Amino acid sequence: MEIDWATISAVMTEAALKIAAGFALYMIGGWLISLAIGILGRVLTARNFDPTLQRYIASILSVVLNVVLVVAILGFFGIETTSFAALLAGVGLAVGAAWSGLLGNFAAGAFLIIFRPYKVGDYIVGGGVEGTVTEVGLFNTVITSPDNVETIVGNSKISGDVVKNYSTLAYRRVDRTAQLAFGVDPLDAIARLKPALSAIPNVIEAPAPDVEILDFNERGTVLAVRPYCHTDHYWQVYFDSNKLIAQTFGEAGYAPPFVIEQQKTTLE
Repeated sequence: MEIDWATISAVMTEAALKIAAGFALYMIGGWLISLAIGILGRVLTARNFDPTLQRYIASILSVVLNVVLVVAILGFFGIETTSFAALLAGVGLAVGAAWSGLLGNFAAGAFLIIFRPYKVGDYIVGGGVEGTVTEVGLFNTVITSPDNVETIVGNSKISGDVVKNYSTLAYRRVDRTAQLAFGVDPLDAIARLKPALSAIPNVIEAPAPDVEILDFNERGTVLAVRPYCHTDHYWQVYFDSNKLIAQTFGEAGYAPPFVIEQQKTTLE
């Protein structure tokens, strides 16, 4: 049996040319994909898109275009790609169902980065967690609580919940109360507290601190003590206000509420 070397040579040459052409298509396609992603990155940068969002968009686009390129090269070699595409779609559907929670966090993270209800450094309450935002990712938001505990919250949980951002506005109100005993003149206490509150470090001048009669109870009058400050100084002003109330009432010689209550009970 004679070997038809001419036929074998022709087949091998054709196969080599196809492989070379396929390799060339892959290299050219890869270069075009890189070029397209680079152009997209420059366009998004010019439009001030968030860098994190740019990276994820570029990654997703790169994966999709490379899959399309591989399918096209397989078609060039005469391989039936219909069943391959159906298999790929089925795998994608199965992975999507298994990772539905992760994909939900991904989608929520994209919207959080686009619409920016908060940013790194903001003090928020979101997803049942309160603290300072230290990282905004595509899947999770990292929040550090005032007691220095790092909490990682899924973006879908935050986006589906009420978010309070205490850093958006220029200042916030510190809410404290001061209990007066029976017989203590609340107007005198107000006159003493108001100027003293303004002297606390980091309390802003406008709006001026509020000291008003809030309520009455079995012990006497309750005052609302409300200085205003930037969020960064909230806890300092909070604790200084408490100390100021105790100091001011002590220097004024006001009787403690429970002493008045005990005397009242004894008289009865």
